[in-house]
Order: sequence, then structure tokens, then C-alpha cells
Amino acid sequence: MVTGNDATGEHSWVAVRNETQGVPLLPRVRACRSFLCRLRGLTFRRQLEASEGLWLIGQRESRMDTAIHMFFVFFPIAVVWLDRSGQVVDTCLALPFRPLYVPARPARDVLEGPPELLDQVWVGDRLRFGRQ
Repeated sequence: MVTGNDATGEHSWVAVRNETQGVPLLPRVRACRSFLCRLRGLTFRRQLEASEGLWLIGQRESRMDTAIHMFFVFFPIAVVWLDRSGQVVDTCLALPFRPLYVPARPARDVLEGPPELLDQVWVGDRLRFGRQ
């Protein structure tokens, strides 16, 4: 569930919760729907707050469509790949300037966040996005 839009209609802000474990994960997640928003991702950012994330919303489940790069991302991030139902299909710690990270199984969406996120999310967990 995604609610609210900014002035451009390109993205909105939501919170994410691990429904399987019953815990809130990140209170401020930018939902990126457009191709340009997803392409830019965290490129050229200098940091990511501990409470912040980026949700790259895809169109279909695929391994290649949800692959990410870390060119011009200057800090490590947690990467969580999700299928269309919000179930975690893969995770990894992505390091700066690495060319390619591809999920082990097809995914539709990607959640990028601080590295500590990997301590709270496991393959098989179901995540829910909604109002802040």
C-alpha cells in the first residue's frame, strides 16, 4: 500500500514494517515508481539516514529488471529484493562503486536502506509499506 504523492507525482513517502516479525523497519521510505527515479536511486547521495530508505517499485518479477549498480553511491547499503506480494526473496550488503548486484530469485521491488536493516529482515519475511 502506497499513499500520498509529492508535487511532481513521481514519488511518495511511506513507512515499511516487517509483518512476519511484527516490527517497524524504516519510518521514511521514498517510493520510486518512474524509470528516472529508479535509475537515479541513491546515486550521488553522500549518506542515508538510519531511518531512511528507498523503495524501487518495478513492473514485473525479474532478476535483471531488479539488478542494481553502485556507481557513484558513496556508502554501503542494505538491499532487500521483494516479490509482488512483499515477500523477501534475497538480501545483500551492497558496497560503493560495485558494478552489479542481481537477486538470486526473481523480484519485482527493491528496498534500499542502511546496512543495519539486514539485521531485521530475512529471506521469507513479508514486508508491508504504508502510511507514515
